[in-house]
Amino acid sequence: MLKDALFQLGMDSARLNTAQTEQEDKTVLQERDRPDHFIEKDGVVCAGAHLIVDLYEAKRLDDLPYIRRTLIDCVEAAGATLLHIHLHPFEPNGGVSGVAVLAESHISIHSWPERGYAALDIFMCGDAEPDRCIDVLKNAFHPGRMEVKELLRGESV
Repeated sequence: MLKDALFQLGMDSARLNTAQTEQEDKTVLQERDRPDHFIEKDGVVCAGAHLIVDLYEAKRLDDLPYIRRTLIDCVEAAGATLLHIHLHPFEPNGGVSGVAVLAESHISIHSWPERGYAALDIFMCGDAEPDRCIDVLKNAFHPGRMEVKELLRGESV
């Protein structure tokens, strides 16, 4: 039935398949040229690098203005674009939870000053360099120990 309808329109299925393929090829090229800020890291094309950072025996994890300044320093060191920071202090331990929202994604922090521990997530795409945040965090919080794990997000997109 489809063949008959196509024939009446002056088309055959072979030409339709070629036209569909050409349109699909054009769509793929347009998507490839789209500025989606994906990166290539270690030969892998991905949405970006996501660092999971644990600070142990760290200092000043209850100092909200200091934490704010440190997050801003991280953003600047990484070459990222700050959109907004929201930090929330907790009582009675003085812990802080918050996020720096970036055009390139985010940096989040959750601190337990009574344990000297902080958990941070640093996720960035595009030209930003999240690895540059590591020295900023070391210099700011003087952890006795620091663990950093990296995930490449969106590898199979």
